[in-house]
Amino acid sequence: MNVLIKVIVISLADIQLAFKGELTMSENMENLMENINLNRVPPGWSKKAFPSQRGLGSWLTNIKQRLEQLTLWKDDPAKIPKVTFINRMFNPQSFLTAIKQIFSREYKVELNKTAIQTEISRKWYWEADIPEAKDGAWVFGFQVEGARWDINNNSLEESMPKIQFSVVPVIMARALQV
Repeated sequence: MNVLIKVIVISLADIQLAFKGELTMSENMENLMENINLNRVPPGWSKKAFPSQRGLGSWLTNIKQRLEQLTLWKDDPAKIPKVTFINRMFNPQSFLTAIKQIFSREYKVELNKTAIQTEISRKWYWEADIPEAKDGAWVFGFQVEGARWDINNNSLEESMPKIQFSVVPVIMARALQV
């Protein structure tokens, strides 16, 4: 993430200097400006970033949210968040592996004999009464395409007309022995 932020800051600073006349506008800077004007993530940025199909505005908002989550962890690493936004992680698979590692260490089980079990709750991340996670973590950030999660029936249902994506409530990702 630090490399990505550095690339963004340096390229934008160069463009700012070019606008002031302190640098000559290069072809790379022109391409960067064209991508920004067309709401596309510049290729130089996307090479250092996470895979995404978002437009530039949404992509930058997502980066800001990712940084906020990382900053919360950095500021107080001992405090475990009640709900982790898995879609804001650079490598979400490593978070799920960490859940399995903690379980393996606590119950003295080989890591390759563990798996992640998921259970979709009927709660949203902003609700205060989410219980503490045992042998796992509460995660949020999954979406369903072409369907929707019905929180009342706790099942997958047909999507609403003209709504392509549906957000899934908080999910308990729990490690277990297989």
